[in-house]
Amino acid sequence: MKLTPLLAALVLPVSAATNVVFIMADDLGYMDVGFNNPETFYDTPRLNALARQSMRFTAGYAACPVCSPTRSSILTGQYPARTRNSDYFGAPNEFQELPESYDAGKDGRFGKHAKRPLLPAPYLGRLADSHLTLAEAFKRRGYATMHAGKWHLGPAGSFPEDHGFDVNVGGLERGGPYGGDKYFSPYGNPKLPDGPKGEHLPDRLAREVARFIAGHKDQPFFVYLPFYSVHTPLMGRPDLVEKYRAKRSELGLQPGFEPESPRRNRSVQEHAVYAAMVEAMDQAVGTVLDALDEHGVADNTLVVFFSDNGGLSTSEGSPTSNLPYRAGKGWMYEGGIREPLLVRWPGVAGPGTCDVPVISTDFYPTLLEASGGELDPGQHRDGVSLVPLLKGDAGFERGPIFWHYPHWGNQGGIPAAAVRDGDWKLIEFYWGKGMELYNLAADPGERTNLAAKHPEKVAELKARLDAFRRDTDALMPTPNPAAAEDFDKW
Repeated sequence: MKLTPLLAALVLPVSAATNVVFIMADDLGYMDVGFNNPETFYDTPRLNALARQSMRFTAGYAACPVCSPTRSSILTGQYPARTRNSDYFGAPNEFQELPESYDAGKDGRFGKHAKRPLLPAPYLGRLADSHLTLAEAFKRRGYATMHAGKWHLGPAGSFPEDHGFDVNVGGLERGGPYGGDKYFSPYGNPKLPDGPKGEHLPDRLAREVARFIAGHKDQPFFVYLPFYSVHTPLMGRPDLVEKYRAKRSELGLQPGFEPESPRRNRSVQEHAVYAAMVEAMDQAVGTVLDALDEHGVADNTLVVFFSDNGGLSTSEGSPTSNLPYRAGKGWMYEGGIREPLLVRWPGVAGPGTCDVPVISTDFYPTLLEASGGELDPGQHRDGVSLVPLLKGDAGFERGPIFWHYPHWGNQGGIPAAAVRDGDWKLIEFYWGKGMELYNLAADPGERTNLAAKHPEKVAELKARLDAFRRDTDALMPTPNPAAAEDFDKW
């Protein structure tokens, strides 16, 4: 474990009324931000400044390579396999309720999966009411709670206001800003009144949060700001798009790709529209941070910055590159699950760098404990509080972390599970590729499969995966009797 240095640890007592602002980008890659990648094509000055005040995690992971499952894991403290929220909501095999008897070959609900060798596991397309969400836990302690941005955790009846948020700005079942003029007003979003024509969505969301902070500065608050940015559709502010077109020309950058069967993986960051989206999101983060300063609550507010899955690099325009990390969104490789992660906890944590692997289930117990709340292990049973780590405990060990994605990724990934324990990572593909073993310390780009060389390590990690699946009662993909005999694509 590497932990360097925690300069201000334990200078101030932990307040029982610590505010929490959790900011999450959508589809933002680990290498898209300057604090992780000084050579990035995208300008992120506000996030870079935040990083200088924060603990920066180099091995922060999303619980899934796609969005809804990771969002579920944050609000429940449980792995998506356990909550049955294992795919993005709206995927072709969606079941609003899990049937007692699952007939994988029945009717046409599998869409493009219908001829693939495996039929994806079923999943629950909403956040179950039985969970005490992070927002509900804060609300029980007298916190004002706000959601602003993308929800994508169920239809009406399972919106933010149904799961503990006092205020919901813009959150509904959609996975992107698909109404109206999309990233610009009019938004066509019943949870977000239109602003002036042409108003930009990330700026609007940030200003709504700033207004909430101003109105609740004298009481504890929990703000959850999951931006729609930088998810498709790829649309940027014209001024920023022009800026990056000029920058691309000045640097002489050209598109580049490498093979990642059955797709191509972008190898060069140079997409001007995507760059504009990243910088606009960065500016919106700055608006929120400025509001904390303006209203005198920054020193009593814990701020998290995270992303829900890896950068989009193999489909839908393939706007970014995650290299040296392999592949991207929808894949079980590091490019799909390793995320930018900052935690600013004034007077307690940071600034510094932490290499301990952590995962999105850990936010639930961490944020509650950091704000003085009682923990219910029955709810966040898969999350581990990182408070000792944030306080500088050099002996902290998180333990192994797991993934289970029994689905075909829209971006080319195939059904798989994985475990990381220390420097070792095992991926078990449920079709076609078998076992892949990597030592991430020596090979962070996952280029050399060591499974044949270290069968004992494969067996050890496979046993851990098996135990994880039994513990979570993970649903598995099933053989498809209607699979195309000549199927040779994923």
